[in-house]
Amino acid sequence: MSVEGAIDDLRADPRFAPHFAAWKSIPATAAVTAPFPADLHPNLTEALKRRGIDALYSHQAAAYASVQEGKHTAIVTGTASGKTLCYNVPVLNAIINDSTARALYLFPTKALAQDQYASIHSLIEAAGADIKTHTYDGDTPASIRRLIRSAGHVVITNPDMLHSGILPHHTKWHSLFEQLRYVVIDEMHGYRGVFGSHVANVIRRLRRICRHYGSDPVFILASATIANPGELAERLIEAPVVVIDQDGAPHGRRELAFYNPPVVNRQLGIRRSATLEATSLATELIRKNVHTIVFARARVTAEVLLTYLREAVPSKFGSKGGVRGYRGGYLPKQRREIERGLRDGSVRAVVSTNALELGVDIGSLDACVMTGYPGTIASTWQQAGRAGRREGVSLAVLVASSAPLDQFIVQHPDYFFGSRPENGLINPDNLLILVDHIKCAAFELPFHAGDDFGSVATQEILSFLEEDGILHQANDTWFWTAETYPAEAISLRTAARANVVIIDQSDRAQPRVIGQVDTFAAPMLVHTDAIYIHEGQQYHVDKLDWDEKKAYIHPVNVDYYTDASLSVRVQVIDQFSQGEPSALRHHGEVLVGAIVTQFKKIKLHTHENVGWGEVRLPDGQIIKQ
Repeated sequence: MSVEGAIDDLRADPRFAPHFAAWKSIPATAAVTAPFPADLHPNLTEALKRRGIDALYSHQAAAYASVQEGKHTAIVTGTASGKTLCYNVPVLNAIINDSTARALYLFPTKALAQDQYASIHSLIEAAGADIKTHTYDGDTPASIRRLIRSAGHVVITNPDMLHSGILPHHTKWHSLFEQLRYVVIDEMHGYRGVFGSHVANVIRRLRRICRHYGSDPVFILASATIANPGELAERLIEAPVVVIDQDGAPHGRRELAFYNPPVVNRQLGIRRSATLEATSLATELIRKNVHTIVFARARVTAEVLLTYLREAVPSKFGSKGGVRGYRGGYLPKQRREIERGLRDGSVRAVVSTNALELGVDIGSLDACVMTGYPGTIASTWQQAGRAGRREGVSLAVLVASSAPLDQFIVQHPDYFFGSRPENGLINPDNLLILVDHIKCAAFELPFHAGDDFGSVATQEILSFLEEDGILHQANDTWFWTAETYPAEAISLRTAARANVVIIDQSDRAQPRVIGQVDTFAAPMLVHTDAIYIHEGQQYHVDKLDWDEKKAYIHPVNVDYYTDASLSVRVQVIDQFSQGEPSALRHHGEVLVGAIVTQFKKIKLHTHENVGWGEVRLPDGQIIKQ
């Protein structure tokens, strides 16, 4: 059945129709194109034509022209609008014309870096160009690392590896930094808050090292829609930026619906489970052969949804291979397999956390079901945009939970549709973050009198670090003297670096690792006696070995799953200032502690509580600060 037919059926179906709180139709838009630039290398032009691209979209042409003029450029257009070509075309054109030119690509995740590597590599192959490119991250073998450092034209990595693996060892990367012409920062909208503030300081260190080697790269940034793209881009790289936000790509008609589940307890305002309603809607779409992505806000919810869908979808649709899960914790090889299935159409539906909200190439899906409000207007549009072919109709349905924010959004749709996406805000000069990166910068290159690193008084921080025995001042120069390696101890994402591997020991002779989880989430997901769900298969956690960072499991078939209770305590340590009494705004230091004490056993389908148990961990590991 066509997407249009499935939409008509949903709007007429008495099970669903009364609960659609709002329905917004966004008309299709035609492509706005521009001819290939006159100075584009013929080999690259032919490569694009062989891929069915006979002209550039207007924003791609504008980005090319801006970059050619040496201007830092930010491209802010919708999902599936061809932003990748906005940076690949000028970068590859420059390297084909000058084999000494180099480029550095930054992506927020390894998965996205691998995906973009495949994209640029295929274009290089089509152009028949001798351009060496590869990903450089924690999974890159040592032999390939040496080749990338010495001969890589395009180095594809992530901010974390740039921070801890490249900048501190810049002398090994002199071939890159001496000829660095372009730096690409994709998914710019994700660099907000603490993470974005850290990344802005990493960019400061990068530009400082580039100046040391005599290069001054042009920055090309790509982003989904946010309210302040120019401001965020300029804060990240601390330089003027040209913003290109007129989307020239074609888009089919988009239907966005808000769905409010039926009330089951009017006095308490409780509605039917958003998970169950999302399952029903997604099942109808999959049965009608509509390729669908279902988003969930938590890993457990994603796995429960996957379990329900596989039970509900007829076997003729290939319920196991045709309906897949995708989330953090899956091994890279499994993720790549699922992505390939989505691109070639063998996977008809995928249940994901926001891991697929980023621009990983998953082909063309027809519908998106969001289980609960994603938390921001920007994320809602980003998730909805993962469905939609350029010429066809697409559907996105937001299924609200009983949470107050969800209820406000679906009961006030004019607020959502009339508001712009949120601002991306960062504060690179936050003193705690800034001091950490000045340490890293001093390790990389000595500071001289008059050097600036941000808007805060750098000299005062250097003097403080000298008093602390970390730096040594000789004349007007500060040198790193500590024995520690500063970048290794600083996480850009303020998350634990360690992880817990999950080992299936059903075959005692050959136990195998099926996944992993970060140490913060481990007590909630893989504590002893938990039911851990992986790609719809239930496993019982026999033991969580905290010292060895291993969780031992075996497959089971039970009619419940577990949900751990996280108790969070906020304690005010010191209060520096107080705002107006009516605003209840204060400035100070707080300690946030989280502890997992018990877990509930939740029956599948009815979501009844059928038991509980205690979570026991070593005392030193149950509090997170």
